[in-house]
Formats: sequence, C-alpha cells, structure tokens
Amino acid sequence: MLKIAIDEKVIEDLLMSLAKIGQVGETGVSRMAFSEEWATAMDICRAFGEEAGLEMRMDAVGNLWARLEGKSRGPVVATGSHIDSQDPGGRYDGALGAVAGLVSLAALKAQVGQPDQTLEAVVFCEEEGSRFPTSGFWGSRGIVGKIAPEDLVTTRSFAGEPIGEVMASVGLDPARVGAAVRDDISAFIELHIEQGPILEAADLPVGLVSAITGMGQFEVSIEGKDDHAGAFPMDLRRDPMAGFAEIASSLIDHAHRLGRPAVTTIGQCTVEPGGTAVVPARVTFSLDARHPDPDAREKLYSTQDNLMREICARRGLGYTRKELINLAPCVSDASLLSRMKAAADDLEIPHLTMVSGAGHDAQQMALIAPIAMLFVRSEGGRSHTPEEFSTLGDCCDGTRVLAQTLYRIAYTQ
Repeated sequence: MLKIAIDEKVIEDLLMSLAKIGQVGETGVSRMAFSEEWATAMDICRAFGEEAGLEMRMDAVGNLWARLEGKSRGPVVATGSHIDSQDPGGRYDGALGAVAGLVSLAALKAQVGQPDQTLEAVVFCEEEGSRFPTSGFWGSRGIVGKIAPEDLVTTRSFAGEPIGEVMASVGLDPARVGAAVRDDISAFIELHIEQGPILEAADLPVGLVSAITGMGQFEVSIEGKDDHAGAFPMDLRRDPMAGFAEIASSLIDHAHRLGRPAVTTIGQCTVEPGGTAVVPARVTFSLDARHPDPDAREKLYSTQDNLMREICARRGLGYTRKELINLAPCVSDASLLSRMKAAADDLEIPHLTMVSGAGHDAQQMALIAPIAMLFVRSEGGRSHTPEEFSTLGDCCDGTRVLAQTLYRIAYTQ
C-alpha cells in the first residue's frame, strides 16, 4: 500500500499563518465569524488551495470549499473543520482540521494525481457560536438544509446584530442560503484536536472517534422576590440564589454519581438586581449536559429537570428552562472507522478508539452522510483557551492518517 507523505513544515506554516490572524497575546486567537479577521483567514486558506491546484469556492452561507475532481461523476468524499475561534481561544481548535483537510488534498494531488472519487475539503464558518450564541453550527447547518428564513433575523450576535445583516456585510447574500445545501456527499471525516486528556493519559498521538456525545444546552431562570438583606428574616425569604446554590450542587453531584461519560457544566450565572445588600429577585444560569448514549442522555435531562422543579417548588420559586441547543448523539460509520484504522496501521501510528465529549460539525453532516472523526492529542487536555497546544509531530501524524484514509477511500476501489 502506497503511503502518503505529509510535510510537517507545510502544516506548521499554514497553522502559524492562521494563528497570526486575530492573535491575542502570545498564543491566543480571537477570530469571530464574518469578521475582518475571519475573512483574512479564509483568504489564506483560499490562497493555499489555489496554489496547490485545487478548485476553490465559497458557498452561500460562508463555508469555503476546496475540490479535487475525481474521474467519476459520483458522490463526493469530504473532510474539514472550522477556523472561527472562542473569544479568545487557541491556535488549534478547528484550525488544525481545516489545515489537515487542505494539506491532505494538496498532498494527494501532488503524489497520486486525480482520484477515482472526487475529494473536497471544507472550512466551516461559525462552529463555535462565539459571535452568534444560538447559531448552532451555522456553516454545517447550511449544508444540511437546517437554516430557516427566520433564522437570518432571529439569530443575533452578542451585540444584537442579525446574522443575515452581518453576512451581507461581507458580501454574502442571505436570501441564497438554500444554495449551500449539498446532497452529493457520500462520506465526511473531520479531524480535530481532542480537547480532553484521554490520549495524553494513554500516551498516544491519535484517536479514532467511535461516537460523538449528545449535547443539550439550556438557559434556566429562577424567580424569587428581592428584599432587604438585613431586615428580611431568612425563613420568610424567597431567595433564588439559595435555590441556585442547591441546584448547582445537586446537578454536579448527580453527574459525578453517574460517572463517565456523563458530564454537566454550569458556565454562566447572572444575578438580578445584583446588589450586595439585596436578596436577589432572579438568577439566570446556563446548563450544559452531555451523554453519548441516547437513552441515558434523555434520562439525564429529565432527572435534571425534575430535580430543579422540586427544589424551586419547595422554596417557593418560579422556574423556567429554555432549550438552546439539542444535538443527538452521533455514531461513526463502521466502514469509515475500519478504513481509518487500516490507514493508521499502514503508517504504523499508534492509536485508540474513543468517544468525543465535545460537539462538532460532523454531527450536522451526519444528517446527510456517513461520518467519522479523527482526534489529535491535546497537551494537558486543554482547549477553548489560548493555552491549548498540540505538538507538530502529533498534528502531522493526524494529518497523515487523514490523507491515508482519503487515499484508501478515493483511490482504491
């Protein structure tokens, strides 16, 4: 079996070129979707693809596609990830997968020529939701036809900007989002940094992802009554902060008792009116809960809902829970996993099979095609922070496995 060679310097140069766009401090990146920095980073990706002889185009929602035309007119095998970041995030989250896809297609074209089956690499837009918090994987949603006309108005940035208006400001036509829909993709593979500690603990550079966890994100509001912090007796209060404290402790303890792979996170909390000497009137907080097993995930959500309702009822508090994101668990395609394992074995790259605890564009792509994912080790398991880091050697090993997998799929029928 031919082994596809990947040049570490090509990966490093493209990664570091992107890292300079929206750079924060020494290693941080702030690159919001549809911003000037995002547009510049997209131009860098486009220039790389054009220089490699790939056909480049941007679709109607802002995804950038690189195409290596195949001999047949059949369906496409696609790969890729995103280049938008947390605010701030690091150099590798998303960007490595986008770079790996482009570098893999360039290497395949240079070393093997035209594939039997067409290959495409995509650079998704607005995966993180760091500018538009309810966008929910905007770029990949557009590809699978899940953007409704009203979403262009109701999906707003943290500054209140409708996403349709922001798209128009960078030259996209929001009325054409339907043109981004694809029905010709037969397989999708996403490479990504792990964002967790499993590979590092196993001292392995690469993981083959068997499933992507299901994820629910909610906005929870607890209503009480604001009163004087000194003059109002404890037994007469309707204090939502006291209810929140019990809820937070109970939810986290419940996830601990369930054990891996169940996780629950409360990452944001707003107290109103927020006075030092005032019993709060309202506490609003975020709730993120995940599990890769469909039945266990639904039980987790219902248990949490019942627990919060009971605490609020007992304390005389109002309770509302608004669903923001609901992503079902996604199982990787067995055939794609088998080919990825064969590719890693071809290259003698050690690996393990694991579950992704984070959500990814691949979950959306699974609505139209079989999917699989490939993880690269994250130092310290860090991600969504400027401190995230993956060694160049690990980045290259992951890209080698990706390129070899694409070779096995698209060149050997």
